[in-house]
Amino acid sequence: MTDHTHTAASFDRDSTPWDLEDDCLHEECGIFGVVGMKSASASVALGLHALQHRGQEAVGITSFDGEEFFSHRGIGHVAHVFNNQDLFAHLPGKMASGHVRYATTGGSGLRNIQPLFADLAGGGFSIAHNGNISNAMTLKRDLVQKGSIFQSTSDTEVIIHLVATSRYPTLLDRFIDALRLVEGAYSLICMTPEGMIACRDPLGIRPLVIGRLGDGIIFASETVALDVIGAEFVREVEPGEMIQVSHDGKMVSHRPFGKPAARPCIFEHVYFSRPDSVMGGQSVYEVRKAIGKELAKESLAEADLVIPVPDSGVPAAIGYAQESGIPFELGIIRSHYVGRTFIQPGDGARHADVKRKHNANRALVEGKRIVLIDDSIVRGTTSLKIVQMMRDAGASEVHMRIASPPTEHSCFYGVDTPERNKLLAARMDLQAMTDFIQADSLAFVSIDGLYRAVGEQQRNNGCPQFCDACFSGEYPTRLTDLIEAGKGDDVKIPA
Repeated sequence: MTDHTHTAASFDRDSTPWDLEDDCLHEECGIFGVVGMKSASASVALGLHALQHRGQEAVGITSFDGEEFFSHRGIGHVAHVFNNQDLFAHLPGKMASGHVRYATTGGSGLRNIQPLFADLAGGGFSIAHNGNISNAMTLKRDLVQKGSIFQSTSDTEVIIHLVATSRYPTLLDRFIDALRLVEGAYSLICMTPEGMIACRDPLGIRPLVIGRLGDGIIFASETVALDVIGAEFVREVEPGEMIQVSHDGKMVSHRPFGKPAARPCIFEHVYFSRPDSVMGGQSVYEVRKAIGKELAKESLAEADLVIPVPDSGVPAAIGYAQESGIPFELGIIRSHYVGRTFIQPGDGARHADVKRKHNANRALVEGKRIVLIDDSIVRGTTSLKIVQMMRDAGASEVHMRIASPPTEHSCFYGVDTPERNKLLAARMDLQAMTDFIQADSLAFVSIDGLYRAVGEQQRNNGCPQFCDACFSGEYPTRLTDLIEAGKGDDVKIPA
């Protein structure tokens, strides 16, 4: 395998201000794969660019030319790492897959950048993973005791070793055998000399869709990535489905895990997916507007203006304004040119960073009663800064409305959340949170209101239609590593 590594726009999380980057939820990654297309790697780069919001620390692409695997990867954005058209000459072939990453399990570093690759007994094996394996440490400990040698600290590498050590005769059977041992959430795009394999975990927690462009088959985390390369959306990969695609485009679907009740991540609708994507057959943009409407029905404030916290609060704010009749205005202007490397450590820089990224539209805000709409509150520090910004700009009242229920629990399925004792909603009741962010009032959409916005009449207690563990604390899978670490006493998990 030919492997190139590259460092561009290198990010140091330790120098990133805690009140911005550490006070929001981050998706771990996005994946994109193409089989049966000329210049497959160039198409993968375009698709990853559309998925950049899902992971901004690192990117990698692996290709296969019919005989050999090739790889290029680096720290930074897609446009920085793949900034030279000549790079794609070093990634030849009609099959390629790629990955954009925001480090959660395993941390940053070149050795953890995906797709990961290994030479197995049956040939090369490449894997790109969106999600998190909640028993990875337990599995890794057993594998190491049996002689496995790990090259990364990523949970994804566990899958490679499970495939390598399985005793089943065919690669597909070894892959299925490996995934039967895995807990947690995953969407996977794998490449072998025979073609591509794509699959979702049995509950479908993490998303994956299928597209077609000419003779080519595409897999992507979101439909927007298909749009960017001009591909037609075919359908979602079903929860628990495993799809094999040969080099001639033949697709074979397997259902090795049966058909358990699906539990896709509801936060995809709230924040993670781009608003121009379609998730579960619904426009993400329209769902976010519907969340705003539910929020207005449940928690109407007497105010002069509805103002979104850009950019993620915009659709919900539009819905809130439409339902309430209060005018929608852009009272906060966001700079799109603030890079994380620009920020310097220190209290002064941290305080100034909010104003570098967001600035109040003073002429609009001054003397007004405003409703601020944001997607979530994590630690609460960013909300505090923005409320204060509105007051400094002359707002007479600031009412905060949140387009998701309180985030009271950590995610163990591929979303980078703080430990529970650092989540504002886990530490404080509503009044205490209101006082902390110094708002005149604070309200969150109810969990039933969120379910109504995504098309359900109400949440099914005992068997929810989505994974909403970050709100409810009801985790849909076992959390073996957490339990073995003695930290699972306050979580509700299946028997």
